[in-house]
Amino acid sequence: MDEIAPRIQRTIVETVHHEGGPPARPPLRRAAVLTVIRNPFAGRYVADIEGFMETLKPLGRSMAETLLAALGVAPQAVEGFGKGAIVGADGELEHGALWHAPGGYAMRAVLDGAKAIVPSTKKVAAPGATLDVPITHVNASYVRSHFDTMEIAQPGAPRRDELLVALVMTTGGRVHARVGGLKASEISGADGLR
Repeated sequence: MDEIAPRIQRTIVETVHHEGGPPARPPLRRAAVLTVIRNPFAGRYVADIEGFMETLKPLGRSMAETLLAALGVAPQAVEGFGKGAIVGADGELEHGALWHAPGGYAMRAVLDGAKAIVPSTKKVAAPGATLDVPITHVNASYVRSHFDTMEIAQPGAPRRDELLVALVMTTGGRVHARVGGLKASEISGADGLR
């Protein structure tokens, strides 16, 4: 398989001070890194695509490290994560699914073995399309305060023969979260769920 040669890589960092209520102390920081690459399967059906996940692993690791550096915090300060992919129009949804393992395992490794599964989304879309990347707590998927999304997009990408892959990390749950459920302070950490 060809080496990955990114056309565009973009890092987005947001600081959320409040959502209409009192200022958050400290503010929530959310970051995404997006990378646009050529889709080697665009325009044709290929039965065996699984090997491309191995090719994507170094990209996943590099993006996870970039994301952590952009947040400017230690791995233990990251509380939420998610991943996603937008497939250009000449690809198929399954090409976006190739990002599941390389993106997810990279973030879990960079975050010192986070326990929860990394939530994901994907779609086939035109250049400039938005994607709401789902976010959950890094160690327990049932922590309701961390159910969130971060909207991402890259103008002019993905082209018909490209993939846009994305990773997201946050330093906390939703600002002013108050709908009950399992709290981060109550995580047992045994199964990645609770």
